[in-house]
Amino acid sequence: MELRTVGVEEELLLVDPCGGGPRAVSGAALRYAEDDPGAGRDGQLNLSHELQQQQLETDTRPCHSLDEVDAELRRWRRAATLAAERAGAQVAALATSPIAVEPATTPEPRYRRMVEEFGLTAHEQLSCGCHVHVAVNSGEEGVAVLDRIRPWLPPLLALSANSPFWQGGDSGYASYRSQVWGRWPSAGSTGTFGSLDGYRTAIQELLASGTVLDEGMVYFDARLARHQPTLEIRVADVCLHAEDAVLLAALARGLVETSARAWRAGVDPPPVRTELLRVATWRAGRSGTEAELVHPTTGRPVPAAVAVQALLDHVTPALADAGEFDTMRELLRAVLRRGTGSRVQRAVFARTGQLADVVADAVTRTAARAGCA
Repeated sequence: MELRTVGVEEELLLVDPCGGGPRAVSGAALRYAEDDPGAGRDGQLNLSHELQQQQLETDTRPCHSLDEVDAELRRWRRAATLAAERAGAQVAALATSPIAVEPATTPEPRYRRMVEEFGLTAHEQLSCGCHVHVAVNSGEEGVAVLDRIRPWLPPLLALSANSPFWQGGDSGYASYRSQVWGRWPSAGSTGTFGSLDGYRTAIQELLASGTVLDEGMVYFDARLARHQPTLEIRVADVCLHAEDAVLLAALARGLVETSARAWRAGVDPPPVRTELLRVATWRAGRSGTEAELVHPTTGRPVPAAVAVQALLDHVTPALADAGEFDTMRELLRAVLRRGTGSRVQRAVFARTGQLADVVADAVTRTAARAGCA
């Protein structure tokens, strides 16, 4: 079996070493990275800016094995950490800032227009996600996969939940990033498209509405990538632990392969209403792995472990054929035992009562898992 390649984009928070508040130094960090001959690969720097100046984005190369994914994630977390340090900041793999912040928009025309058009939705949008790209053989296969993975995306959000705090307080959510991100008009779950033409028509209708500025703002939970032959799963928080991002990559590739096989076998997409998917996604963001989730096939509330087990059962044949089942099972057991970043953050705050300590702990974990001293 020829494995589909998989790559991961991570958005990381830039924070002040003293106090942990976000720092708007992405421009300086990127300039330092560009001057570092060890930071690039094949003449390409896989660090970039994002909407706000308090964050950096990393981008792995397409990988065949989970070991490659793991090494690439750590490499680019390390590059981001070193670049941030030269700019007087630190890097934290947090999906929202625990400490109150006034975001500073990156001074580019497209981003300025987004703030003009979308007001507070854009201005307050300081959140960090994890996007997994999985290779597809054609646009037709990609859309067939999109139509079949819909009910399986909320458990991925639950497993990645890493944003309990917002503007200096506990949000009550395991992933408040998912709530903030959901303010965009094109964000969230989708219906089935039926065909590549159906998908393209949906995109064109969004653009023709005059509300979505460009195709880059089609913020579906999963979409076809614009510039490469991949399907992009965008539902997850950035993970506090790099190994949890590896787990996401494994599950995403398993979902894509499982769905592509079902399509080739003539199995119709599951008849799940988009309204139920929105509820399931909300519940995943609210509960993470700490309480009940909506079961991907029955639509009924079940303990998180039961919903996650259903996901595992669904992708087991594809993972087994890829030789990844044992690795993925151990990674999954680890996150369920340890808890997601949300549980870790709340545990630190419960112990110290200081949000600055939550950020400092995240900085330490991010650097340690990047191989930084």
